[in-house]
Amino acid sequence: MSHVFHRTADPIEVARAEGCWVYDTEGKAYLDAAGGAIVSNIGHGVIDLGDWVGEVDYVHPSVFTSRALEEYADRLSNLVPVDGPKIFPTSGGAEAVETATKMARSFQIAVGQPERDVIISRSHSYHGNTLGALDLSGRPTLRQPYESWLGRSQQVPQVNEYRCPSPQHPADCAGWHARQLEEKIIAIGPERVAAFIGEAVGGAATAAAVPPDGYWEAVADVCKSHGVLLIVDEVMTGFGRTGKWFAIEHTAVRPDILVSGKGAGGGYWPLGLCIASAKVHDTIMGAGGFVHGFTFSHSPSGSAVGAAILDKLIEDDLVSACEIQGKKLMARLQNAIGALDVVGEVRGKGLLIGVEFVSDRESKKPFPREDRYIERLAEAARKEGLLVYPSSGCVDGTAGDSILLGPPFTISDDEIEMVVDRLGVAIEVVAA
Repeated sequence: MSHVFHRTADPIEVARAEGCWVYDTEGKAYLDAAGGAIVSNIGHGVIDLGDWVGEVDYVHPSVFTSRALEEYADRLSNLVPVDGPKIFPTSGGAEAVETATKMARSFQIAVGQPERDVIISRSHSYHGNTLGALDLSGRPTLRQPYESWLGRSQQVPQVNEYRCPSPQHPADCAGWHARQLEEKIIAIGPERVAAFIGEAVGGAATAAAVPPDGYWEAVADVCKSHGVLLIVDEVMTGFGRTGKWFAIEHTAVRPDILVSGKGAGGGYWPLGLCIASAKVHDTIMGAGGFVHGFTFSHSPSGSAVGAAILDKLIEDDLVSACEIQGKKLMARLQNAIGALDVVGEVRGKGLLIGVEFVSDRESKKPFPREDRYIERLAEAARKEGLLVYPSSGCVDGTAGDSILLGPPFTISDDEIEMVVDRLGVAIEVVAA
């Protein structure tokens, strides 16, 4: 009997992992088309932690810095699309989001506007499972047990061109979303809004929904005009996942704060990052400092592993590989399953690709939630030796079935064919 409080009732025991493959203790091999939870970017079993961790195990971040941390931050500062970046490492994406919201609040206090305490996010979003991050998230199934503890943030409509809420779609969707944000800021009171946060490209909640052209530029203009900080969530999309180092680089926008995680540690270490612009950092520190911290933030070991991830991404040109292999996977999926009656849309950027499933292609009607379509599909895929990242609720927070595909950037052409073939078989099994 296990004494572990597992997340699922009957987890599979893993034996080892290598490249794009995970092996269980019974010898079955699984092609990891999800990178775990869109985490593994350089591949499994690539670096030996013993080669990196050891110079300093732990020091308290309020007293010490370390060479590993300083060197990692210096290297990262040349890659992140933030002006004069100042890097606050955490133990994961949710902690990074918590840090970002506190930074936004601290900044507004520092500039003499303490009444600014509201963060605006988007419906159909996901920013993490801590209470602060969950409050920003628009996934009712995750919020429901804790709803009485939530309610500080406010939301604007989702960004999903397949299910765009704009009455004028597809005309001027970017402008429509920007106007929704501005109207929300005015309704709340511009003097009360501290920041707006959004995923650069949709994650689990919208299955890699890509914002329309001009969206981020229009949103940034609205935020700037009202003194609202712009926080871009790149927990899932950062460190090459969309074919650029950060997904916001597909635009010209430079956020005030950027958060990342997942690929930052590549699965080798729990690492998140909250990256503030010099303006945000200097304002907060000039007003007395940042009242916030975690025991395991600014980790020397985490920084060393983060540097090892950067080495592999740069030395093997894996960000470019992600763009190239992502286009191949997208094309093969479109060709093989894109016209199936149950496939509403295949979308995404780089090796972050979403597939939304529908019961009626013409009306885009989702499967009833009680059908548990996506759970059955994920199980059928596992039986075929394929790991996908399933999600429900992409239509109204409850109904709407989708998967995310986010394999390691090292995925080969043959493995891409396996992903497409095995997913096709899984879809056939569920249909039968």
